Amino acid sequence: MTQRLTQEQLTQIVTEVEGLQIRQDAELDLQQVREILQELNLPPELLDEALIQLRRRQALEVQQRKNRWILSGVVGSLLVAIACIIFFIQQQNSLLSRVSAQQDRLTLADNSSGINTISRQNNPEVFYRVTLKDAPLGKKLALSCNWIDPNGQIVKQNRYQTSEINTSVWDTYCRYPISSTANVGNWRVQMFLEGRQISDETFEVK
Repeated sequence: MTQRLTQEQLTQIVTEVEGLQIRQDAELDLQQVREILQELNLPPELLDEALIQLRRRQALEVQQRKNRWILSGVVGSLLVAIACIIFFIQQQNSLLSRVSAQQDRLTLADNSSGINTISRQNNPEVFYRVTLKDAPLGKKLALSCNWIDPNGQIVKQNRYQTSEINTSVWDTYCRYPISSTANVGNWRVQMFLEGRQISDETFEVK
C-alpha cells in the first residue's frame, strides 16, 4: 500500500531536509580540516589529539550540566523537606500554645482535698495536681515543675514526660517531699509545658 502524505507533512519534511542539508554543508571532513590546519601553519598530525580533547571537553560539559540538574534537584528536595519541617514545628507549637491549666490543687499522697498549709514535722510528700485542657491527642507532653522556698530559691525541679494523651482534659502531677529541715514560710510551685509556665500555686510550710 502506497503511503500518502498530507500537505502539512510534506511541508515539514521539506523543512527537515533543508535543515539537514545546511548542517551537512557546514560540516567538514578530516581531510578538509588538515588542509585548513596546513594553511594556518599548524601541525595537522595533532588533529587526532585535538579531536580527543574536544570530545573530552564536550563530555565534561554534558556531565557538568547533568550534575547541575542533580544538584538543583537535591537542593529543591532539601528546601521542600525544610519547609515541611518548619510547617510541622509550627503546627506542634500551635497545638502546645492552646494547652492550659483548667484547675490545680495541692494534696498529700492520699489525694485528699486540697491543702494550703503543711507541717514539716511529718516529712510529708506534697503533690501538685494539675488538670490540663486542650491537650493534644496522641502526643506526649514534656512537663516540669519548680518548687521555690520562701527565699526565692528553686530547691527542686521535676522534669517528666506524660504518657500518650488520649483525652483533651488530662490530669497530671509533680511531687516534692518536705523535710523537717525545710524553711518555714510561703512556698510556691510552678508547672511548665515546654518551658512555658501554665500554672502556679502557693502554700505555707510550718
